[in-house]
Amino acid sequence: MMSTVTVKNVTIGDGIPKICVPIVANTKEEILADALDIVNSRADIVEWRVDWFESALDIEKVKDVLEQLSSVLNQIPLLFTLRTAREGGKIDLSSEAYLEINQAAVATGRVDLIDVEVLDKETIATKMIESAHAAGVKVVGSNHQFDRTPSQEEMVDRLRRIQELGADICKIAVMPQNETDVIRLLEATSIMHQKYAEKPLVTMSMAKLGVVSRITGEIFGSALTFGTVKKASAPGQIESETLYQILQDIHKVL
Repeated sequence: MMSTVTVKNVTIGDGIPKICVPIVANTKEEILADALDIVNSRADIVEWRVDWFESALDIEKVKDVLEQLSSVLNQIPLLFTLRTAREGGKIDLSSEAYLEINQAAVATGRVDLIDVEVLDKETIATKMIESAHAAGVKVVGSNHQFDRTPSQEEMVDRLRRIQELGADICKIAVMPQNETDVIRLLEATSIMHQKYAEKPLVTMSMAKLGVVSRITGEIFGSALTFGTVKKASAPGQIESETLYQILQDIHKVL
Protein backbone atom coordinates (compact mmCIF):
# COMPACT_ATOMS: atom_id res chain seq x y z
CA MET A 1 0.00 0.00 0.00
CA MET A 2 1.48 3.33 -1.06
CA SER A 3 1.77 5.92 1.69
CA THR A 4 1.11 9.64 1.25
CA VAL A 5 3.34 12.51 2.33
CA THR A 6 1.81 15.50 4.11
CA VAL A 7 3.69 18.80 4.44
CA LYS A 8 1.83 21.62 6.15
CA ASN A 9 -1.68 21.36 4.65
CA VAL A 10 -0.67 19.60 1.42
CA THR A 11 -0.94 15.84 0.97
CA ILE A 12 1.14 14.37 -1.87
CA GLY A 13 0.07 11.01 -3.28
CA ASP A 14 -3.66 11.47 -2.90
CA GLY A 15 -6.17 12.68 -5.51
CA ILE A 16 -5.29 15.30 -8.10
CA PRO A 17 -1.52 15.77 -8.60
CA LYS A 18 -0.19 18.73 -6.65
CA ILE A 19 1.42 21.66 -8.47
CA CYS A 20 4.98 22.69 -7.60
CA VAL A 21 6.15 26.09 -8.88
CA PRO A 22 9.91 26.77 -9.06
CA ILE A 23 11.72 29.98 -8.21
CA VAL A 24 14.67 30.43 -10.54
CA ALA A 25 16.12 33.86 -9.79
CA ASN A 26 19.62 35.23 -9.25
CA THR A 27 19.27 37.74 -6.44
CA LYS A 28 17.60 37.79 -3.04
CA GLU A 29 15.34 40.62 -4.15
CA GLU A 30 14.20 38.75 -7.27
CA ILE A 31 13.63 35.54 -5.29
CA LEU A 32 11.37 37.29 -2.78
CA ALA A 33 9.53 39.20 -5.53
CA ASP A 34 8.85 35.93 -7.38
CA ALA A 35 7.63 34.37 -4.13
CA LEU A 36 5.08 37.18 -3.69
CA ASP A 37 3.73 36.49 -7.18
CA ILE A 38 3.59 32.74 -6.54
CA VAL A 39 1.65 33.14 -3.28
CA ASN A 40 -1.31 34.35 -5.34
CA SER A 41 -1.02 31.54 -7.90
CA ARG A 42 -2.18 27.92 -8.01
CA ALA A 43 0.99 26.64 -6.34
CA ASP A 44 0.59 23.85 -3.80
CA ILE A 45 4.35 23.73 -3.20
CA VAL A 46 7.17 26.15 -4.04
CA GLU A 47 10.61 24.92 -5.08
CA TRP A 48 13.54 27.24 -4.50
CA ARG A 49 16.20 26.32 -7.06
CA VAL A 50 19.17 27.44 -4.99
CA ASP A 51 21.65 26.71 -7.79
CA TRP A 52 20.30 29.79 -9.64
CA PHE A 53 21.07 32.05 -6.64
CA GLU A 54 24.17 34.22 -7.14
CA SER A 55 25.40 33.40 -3.60
CA ALA A 56 24.47 29.71 -3.58
CA LEU A 57 27.81 28.73 -2.02
CA ASP A 58 27.51 31.26 0.81
CA ILE A 59 25.66 29.36 3.54
CA GLU A 60 24.85 32.46 5.61
CA LYS A 61 23.29 34.19 2.59
CA VAL A 62 21.31 31.06 1.73
CA LYS A 63 20.01 30.92 5.31
CA ASP A 64 19.09 34.60 5.17
CA VAL A 65 17.02 34.07 2.02
CA LEU A 66 15.41 30.98 3.52
CA GLU A 67 14.26 32.90 6.58
CA GLN A 68 12.57 35.60 4.53
CA LEU A 69 11.31 33.27 1.81
CA SER A 70 9.57 30.96 4.27
CA SER A 71 7.89 33.99 5.88
CA VAL A 72 6.56 35.18 2.51
CA LEU A 73 5.29 31.71 1.60
CA ASN A 74 3.71 31.25 5.03
CA GLN A 75 1.60 28.06 4.78
CA ILE A 76 2.85 27.02 1.31
CA PRO A 77 5.41 24.21 1.73
CA LEU A 78 8.95 24.99 0.58
CA LEU A 79 11.11 22.51 -1.36
CA PHE A 80 14.84 23.30 -1.19
CA THR A 81 16.69 22.18 -4.32
CA LEU A 82 20.40 22.60 -4.97
CA ARG A 83 20.55 21.08 -8.45
CA THR A 84 24.08 20.18 -9.53
CA ALA A 85 25.47 20.51 -13.04
CA ARG A 86 25.65 16.71 -13.27
CA GLU A 87 21.85 16.59 -13.13
CA GLY A 88 21.06 19.65 -15.23
CA GLY A 89 21.60 22.38 -12.63
CA LYS A 90 23.47 25.67 -12.70
CA ILE A 91 26.27 24.90 -10.24
CA ASP A 92 29.25 22.57 -10.13
CA LEU A 93 30.36 21.83 -6.57
CA SER A 94 32.06 19.15 -4.53
CA SER A 95 30.09 16.43 -2.78
CA GLU A 96 31.24 17.88 0.55
CA ALA A 97 29.92 21.35 -0.30
CA TYR A 98 26.64 19.85 -1.57
CA LEU A 99 26.18 18.01 1.72
CA GLU A 100 27.17 21.01 3.85
CA ILE A 101 24.77 23.45 2.18
CA ASN A 102 21.86 21.00 2.25
CA GLN A 103 22.47 20.08 5.89
CA ALA A 104 22.61 23.77 6.83
CA ALA A 105 19.30 24.32 5.04
CA VAL A 106 17.42 21.55 6.86
CA ALA A 107 18.86 22.72 10.19
CA THR A 108 17.20 26.15 9.80
CA GLY A 109 13.71 24.73 10.34
CA ARG A 110 12.56 26.80 7.33
CA VAL A 111 12.45 23.96 4.82
CA ASP A 112 9.59 21.45 4.46
CA LEU A 113 11.08 19.25 1.75
CA ILE A 114 14.56 18.86 0.32
CA ASP A 115 15.66 17.48 -3.02
CA VAL A 116 18.47 14.92 -2.82
CA GLU A 117 20.21 13.61 -5.94
CA VAL A 118 20.15 10.09 -4.62
CA LEU A 119 21.87 8.01 -7.28
CA ASP A 120 24.95 10.15 -7.96
CA LYS A 121 26.85 9.53 -4.71
CA GLU A 122 24.82 7.21 -2.53
CA THR A 123 26.98 7.67 0.58
CA ILE A 124 26.46 11.44 0.52
CA ALA A 125 22.77 10.95 -0.28
CA THR A 126 22.31 8.60 2.68
CA LYS A 127 23.88 11.16 5.04
CA MET A 128 21.66 13.87 3.61
CA ILE A 129 18.51 11.76 3.99
CA GLU A 130 19.43 11.00 7.62
CA SER A 131 20.00 14.70 8.35
CA ALA A 132 16.71 15.69 6.73
CA HIS A 133 14.69 13.09 8.60
CA ALA A 134 16.35 14.02 11.90
CA ALA A 135 15.16 17.60 11.29
CA GLY A 136 11.65 16.48 10.35
CA VAL A 137 12.15 17.38 6.68
CA LYS A 138 10.75 15.16 3.90
CA VAL A 139 13.09 14.03 1.10
CA VAL A 140 12.41 14.12 -2.62
CA GLY A 141 14.92 11.60 -3.96
CA SER A 142 15.61 12.67 -7.53
CA ASN A 143 17.32 11.50 -10.69
CA HIS A 144 17.55 13.41 -13.99
CA GLN A 145 18.54 12.30 -17.47
CA PHE A 146 18.77 15.33 -19.77
CA ASP A 147 20.10 13.57 -22.86
CA ARG A 148 17.90 10.50 -23.29
CA THR A 149 15.13 8.28 -21.98
CA PRO A 150 16.46 5.04 -20.45
CA SER A 151 14.73 1.69 -20.93
CA GLN A 152 11.54 1.08 -19.02
CA GLU A 153 13.35 -1.48 -16.83
CA GLU A 154 16.13 0.98 -15.99
CA MET A 155 13.68 3.73 -15.02
CA VAL A 156 11.76 1.35 -12.75
CA ASP A 157 15.06 0.17 -11.24
CA ARG A 158 16.13 3.76 -10.55
CA LEU A 159 12.83 4.57 -8.84
CA ARG A 160 13.04 1.41 -6.75
CA ARG A 161 16.61 2.24 -5.72
CA ILE A 162 15.61 5.79 -4.72
CA GLN A 163 12.84 4.29 -2.60
CA GLU A 164 15.18 1.74 -0.99
CA LEU A 165 17.61 4.47 0.03
CA GLY A 166 14.94 6.13 2.15
CA ALA A 167 13.44 8.97 0.10
CA ASP A 168 9.89 9.98 1.04
CA ILE A 169 9.04 10.87 -2.58
CA CYS A 170 10.71 9.26 -5.61
CA LYS A 171 11.34 11.47 -8.64
CA ILE A 172 12.70 10.82 -12.11
CA ALA A 173 12.86 13.21 -15.08
CA VAL A 174 14.03 12.13 -18.53
CA MET A 175 14.43 13.66 -21.98
CA PRO A 176 12.48 12.16 -24.89
CA GLN A 177 13.80 11.94 -28.42
CA ASN A 178 10.45 10.79 -29.86
CA GLU A 179 6.89 9.89 -28.90
CA THR A 180 7.84 6.32 -28.02
CA ASP A 181 10.19 7.62 -25.32
CA VAL A 182 7.28 9.47 -23.71
CA ILE A 183 5.15 6.31 -23.76
CA ARG A 184 8.02 4.39 -22.15
CA LEU A 185 8.21 6.90 -19.28
CA LEU A 186 4.44 6.62 -18.72
CA GLU A 187 4.69 2.83 -18.81
CA ALA A 188 7.54 2.84 -16.27
CA THR A 189 5.49 5.13 -14.02
CA SER A 190 2.47 2.86 -14.22
CA ILE A 191 4.49 -0.30 -13.50
CA MET A 192 6.27 1.30 -10.56
CA HIS A 193 2.99 2.66 -9.20
CA GLN A 194 1.12 -0.63 -9.50
CA LYS A 195 3.85 -3.08 -8.45
CA TYR A 196 6.52 -1.49 -6.30
CA ALA A 197 5.67 1.98 -5.01
CA GLU A 198 5.46 2.39 -1.26
CA LYS A 199 6.05 6.15 -1.55
CA PRO A 200 4.56 8.82 -3.86
CA LEU A 201 6.11 9.07 -7.33
CA VAL A 202 7.00 12.13 -9.38
CA THR A 203 7.85 11.38 -13.00
CA MET A 204 8.09 13.44 -16.14
CA SER A 205 9.18 13.37 -19.72
CA MET A 206 10.64 16.81 -20.45
CA ALA A 207 10.35 19.29 -23.32
CA LYS A 208 7.24 19.93 -25.45
CA LEU A 209 7.27 16.32 -26.58
CA GLY A 210 6.73 15.14 -23.02
CA VAL A 211 4.02 17.60 -21.97
CA VAL A 212 1.41 14.83 -21.75
CA SER A 213 3.37 13.31 -18.85
CA ARG A 214 2.93 16.52 -16.85
CA ILE A 215 -0.87 16.44 -17.01
CA THR A 216 -1.75 12.72 -16.75
CA GLY A 217 -0.26 11.92 -13.35
CA GLU A 218 -3.63 11.00 -11.87
CA ILE A 219 -3.99 8.30 -14.54
CA PHE A 220 -0.48 6.85 -14.52
CA GLY A 221 0.58 7.43 -10.90
CA SER A 222 2.65 10.61 -10.70
CA ALA A 223 1.64 12.64 -7.63
CA LEU A 224 3.30 15.99 -8.33
CA THR A 225 3.78 18.13 -11.43
CA PHE A 226 5.82 21.27 -12.05
CA GLY A 227 4.19 24.44 -13.39
CA THR A 228 5.42 27.99 -13.90
CA VAL A 229 4.41 31.44 -12.73
CA LYS A 230 7.40 33.20 -14.23
CA LYS A 231 10.48 31.37 -15.51
CA ALA A 232 10.56 27.61 -16.06
CA SER A 233 13.19 25.48 -14.33
CA ALA A 234 13.01 22.70 -16.96
CA PRO A 235 11.80 22.44 -20.55
CA GLY A 236 8.11 21.65 -21.04
CA GLN A 237 6.69 23.15 -17.84
CA ILE A 238 3.17 24.59 -18.20
CA GLU A 239 1.88 27.89 -16.77
CA SER A 240 0.38 27.07 -13.38
CA GLU A 241 -3.15 28.42 -13.96
CA THR A 242 -3.45 26.49 -17.24
CA LEU A 243 -2.00 23.40 -15.57
CA TYR A 244 -4.51 23.67 -12.70
CA GLN A 245 -7.46 23.84 -15.10
CA ILE A 246 -6.24 20.85 -17.13
CA LEU A 247 -5.73 18.75 -14.00
CA GLN A 248 -9.21 19.66 -12.76
CA ASP A 249 -10.80 18.77 -16.11
CA ILE A 250 -9.04 15.39 -16.25
CA HIS A 251 -10.12 14.64 -12.66
CA LYS A 252 -13.77 15.36 -13.55
CA VAL A 253 -13.88 12.73 -16.28
CA LEU A 254 -12.06 9.98 -14.37
